[in-house]
Amino acid sequence: MENLSRRAVLGGVAAAGVVAGIGSLDTEWAAADAATLKGSLPKSVDVVVVGGGISGLFAAREVAAAGHSVVVLEARNRVGGRVLNHPLTQGGTIESGGAFTGPTQDHIQALAKELGVHTFKENVTGKSVYISKRLGKIEYPGTVPPDPTILLDAANLQSQIDRMAAQLDVAAPWAHPKAKLWDAMTVGQWLRKNSLNKDIIDVLECWTEPGFGADVDELSLLYVLWYVACSGNETTKGTFERNSDTANGAQDSRFVGGSQLIPLGLAQHLGKKVALNAPVTKIVQKGGVAHVTSARGTVKAKRVIVACPPPLVREMEFVPAMPAQRQQLLEHLNMGKLMKCDAIYPTPFWRKAGLSGFGISFSGATRAVFDNSPADGTVGVLLAFVGGDTWRTYGNQSRAARKAAVLKGFAQMFGDEALTPIDYVEHDWTKEVWTRGAPVAIMQPGTLTEYGPSIRTPHGLVHWAGTETATYWTGYMDGAVRAAERASAEVLAHL
Repeated sequence: MENLSRRAVLGGVAAAGVVAGIGSLDTEWAAADAATLKGSLPKSVDVVVVGGGISGLFAAREVAAAGHSVVVLEARNRVGGRVLNHPLTQGGTIESGGAFTGPTQDHIQALAKELGVHTFKENVTGKSVYISKRLGKIEYPGTVPPDPTILLDAANLQSQIDRMAAQLDVAAPWAHPKAKLWDAMTVGQWLRKNSLNKDIIDVLECWTEPGFGADVDELSLLYVLWYVACSGNETTKGTFERNSDTANGAQDSRFVGGSQLIPLGLAQHLGKKVALNAPVTKIVQKGGVAHVTSARGTVKAKRVIVACPPPLVREMEFVPAMPAQRQQLLEHLNMGKLMKCDAIYPTPFWRKAGLSGFGISFSGATRAVFDNSPADGTVGVLLAFVGGDTWRTYGNQSRAARKAAVLKGFAQMFGDEALTPIDYVEHDWTKEVWTRGAPVAIMQPGTLTEYGPSIRTPHGLVHWAGTETATYWTGYMDGAVRAAERASAEVLAHL
């Protein structure tokens, strides 16, 4: 039981220092934006990269470093993809998109270090808050909520998940003897069959809603087992605890100044190799050359790397058409539903009350809450991940109603002082036209075994990057870098 972490029970960068010392996000963005390509696109390059998130930018950097010409075509008027900083008017920066990093996420951390972006630990000092239907509100020290009704199930289920995940080949989870069996059921179905207390489902959804933007009945069991298996590296097995935990887990640390400093640093280094406002609509392969058409013109290339969220890829026209299995894979990869809601306070007042700022609740708008304060703690910030069914309930409400529900949830956890923030910020990723959701494209039953084998298979001159194609830390910033390393290596081998 001692091995259960607090979130395990939830069911559980480019020249060195390129962004170091830049004073504000506005300055950082202005520097990166000023460096990007403003005029006409080149008529031809060795490689076109589609997508200016971390994965696309890093792939472009690898190609350029090898001495080849490259251009990044990004649909948005900014770089970063699902990574987006929000500068606070009170000072400091928080993240509206991907934020966390942790042990075995070696590739994103090495890139950040190279770019002069530092990390700081997520605050875990103090008691956590647990609100359940049966026990009400509990403040507790240590790592395990003192809920005797779910402890046995939590320990047993974590053990089973880790054991099954450890059996999977992260590069080919569909090859496991029981892959079809596990892929035929949802996580919810498996939980109901293997648990004594069905409250464990509410606890698990405090992990799946922020982690996938989905609920247990939307996720294939095999997909979730693979996700857990990916939560490691070449020498360390992935575990549920590492994926779900704060201290020593995937939510262990954040980046000083915000995670978007990483793609901004890459973009500033690449300069005119990055073209913004250039959504790609068509990729035609003929005569051994790829013709990539965007809103800013067509570029010919020897090879193409596509590093976009799957729903955007399926809206592009490919000539010749992609193989049926690849098309079907994309049809089955829809983004999770997620928004981040932050309330800003003059200070992190909960810390003085002996609370860490972490909490989970079985109901309401604040199912999973984190202390999202900047590194220097000049202001206090509470973050609620509103995902899955919670997004379906609150994401469609008015901003005022949703804000009231979020603040009510914060107050239930940390006291009435939470009702009067000095600012409130939210970002709904389902409203991002060039993402369509967050944090990751999810897989429902049957997807991974039926269509998964095509996930990294090139389509002629077109290669695939993006975090969903990674074999370690898929869905995370580390996975984005890893996918870019693989895709750029594939392309360089042909140039």
